[in-house]
Amino acid sequence: MSLLHLSFYSTFTLTSLGLAFHRTHLISALLCLEGMMLAMYMSLSIWPIENQAASFNLMPMFMLTFSACEAGTGLAMLVASTRTHGSDHLHNLNLLQC
Repeated sequence: MSLLHLSFYSTFTLTSLGLAFHRTHLISALLCLEGMMLAMYMSLSIWPIENQAASFNLMPMFMLTFSACEAGTGLAMLVASTRTHGSDHLHNLNLLQC
């Protein structure tokens, strides 16, 4: 395993652990999701170069598009929850109370 693969795997693992264990604020969850998307985008972008594929792969562009949509939706949810609940703490967002 090369150092590049190890860095992508460790980035994805650390951000997923951050998402699993640090669930106090919505903004930290969104940052962990963006870190996961960035690691997947970089690994999908490097993969055709490492395999010396002559064709252009559209998967990284789709991943980047979905990542931008996810970021916009997450920020809209952050603004809406801050306006309605007064903070971005995740323990305030309970679906049973709505």
